[in-house]
Amino acid sequence: MAENVQQLLRERLEDDGTAVVSGDRSWTWREHLAEASAEAAAVLAGVDRERPVHVGTLLGNSPSMLRAMAAAGLGGYVLCGINTTRRGEGLAADVRRAECQLLLTDAEHLPLLEGVDLGGVRVVDVDSPAWAEELAAAGDLVPLREVEAMDTFMMIFTSGTSGDPKAVQVAHLMVLFSGLNLVDRFTITPDDVCYLSMPLFHSNAVVAGWAVAVASGATMVPTRFSASRFLDDVRRHGVTYMNYVGKPLAYVLATPEREDDADNTLRVAFGNEASDRDIAEFSRRFGCEVMDGFGSTELAIIILREPGTPPGSIGKGMDGVAIYDAETVTECPPARFDEHGALLNADEAVGELVNTTGGGYFQGYYNDPDANADRMRHGMYWSGDLAYKDAEGWIYLAGRTADWMRVDGENLAAGPIERILQRLPQLNRVAVYAVKDEHVGDQVMAAVVLNEGEELTPAQLEAFLAEQPDLSPKAWPRYVRINADLPATATNKVLKRELMAQGVTADGGELWTREERGRSYS
Repeated sequence: MAENVQQLLRERLEDDGTAVVSGDRSWTWREHLAEASAEAAAVLAGVDRERPVHVGTLLGNSPSMLRAMAAAGLGGYVLCGINTTRRGEGLAADVRRAECQLLLTDAEHLPLLEGVDLGGVRVVDVDSPAWAEELAAAGDLVPLREVEAMDTFMMIFTSGTSGDPKAVQVAHLMVLFSGLNLVDRFTITPDDVCYLSMPLFHSNAVVAGWAVAVASGATMVPTRFSASRFLDDVRRHGVTYMNYVGKPLAYVLATPEREDDADNTLRVAFGNEASDRDIAEFSRRFGCEVMDGFGSTELAIIILREPGTPPGSIGKGMDGVAIYDAETVTECPPARFDEHGALLNADEAVGELVNTTGGGYFQGYYNDPDANADRMRHGMYWSGDLAYKDAEGWIYLAGRTADWMRVDGENLAAGPIERILQRLPQLNRVAVYAVKDEHVGDQVMAAVVLNEGEELTPAQLEAFLAEQPDLSPKAWPRYVRINADLPATATNKVLKRELMAQGVTADGGELWTREERGRSYS
């Protein structure tokens, strides 16, 4: 049995099942991995083996990116997925931090490097005739090394929702373990078709998408996510499995519903960060199973939904997952609720999600000792995510540590307020965050996107909020901005720090203000 990605890929070298479908072209696993082997041989022929063999990719979801991933696995070197939404000095900083010797890109992304100083990094246009000649002349692959389970397969940068991206070292074992686990959970076979529309430079696409296809021999359909094209793609390619991260389910659900939406081949959607409402509605509308869990790029904390998971909860944590007070370094007491479900003891129950056993599969951020020291404290891994846990062990997210608000002497977390607002049927997406107020410390602000064709009036919002028995009066948003869209990362996560930096403004949308200590918006 394979013990790493390299061995897993070798099991597919003579597999004549379909591996990749893109446009009108398709590759068998034999053809796909032959091309990957040639690329690995060409890469290794041109690197300095006395230095870390790190190869960057500035590529979209394409056969070229899939080939680069398989090449790194077979060749035994480290692939560094560079976020294609990064620009200028930020992009250069990521390449330098990862200590890339080569940067593989294509005609679409090559213009992003104009005027960018990458030092001595060699840039390779994988669409160029020159690279095709190098591949043809590369000869047989002699791997850099025989891979060990805990060797780094990829460096994957965090999304950057709460600061500059950090390069997470993702081990072969983690990719292998995730792929095999999901194949077993959802009974994925070579007859399945995996829809890879989340960015392949991000951990979700690697461990919940690509790894599933490699572990099962299923077909991969790489593409750029499009809500309007989603169902057509599923039907065209016979997609049976998809992974997601962030808010793509909400984007799809915002498109007009048709009577025949459930007439499709999709069996399973697996991912994280979807709301309870979106999970239920996506499952109903498209006739598939939706399984949502909690995970981060670091893969240090794993929380899984189980049968009976209460509304709003993300599930129960695996061994070592706990909620700690960062100041006292003690475990937070269980959350207590009133008869309406409102959290009564936020001050003591809300804390930071930690792994008390250490880093788990987290092997550290590459070339970033300060970030590693911040994550690993007191022998535990500190996630930066706020949460609380009830007496039965069910965990509820409360946001990031930056989402903690102090409103008129009361501590509030963004997560519970967002979950309440998501009950409003007109809303498609919601982000709750703090804006500074010289009198009360923070004010609650909500940025919302309406479902297509929906309208919302101040009176409707006021009536809805008044009907929510678990919403504290201080948690009523003081400001509400309505926009056609919200700033987001490449992985569909709302950039709250950008919203916070904009302050009390709608940035071209509509802004409502609640009267001070009142309940009316205007």
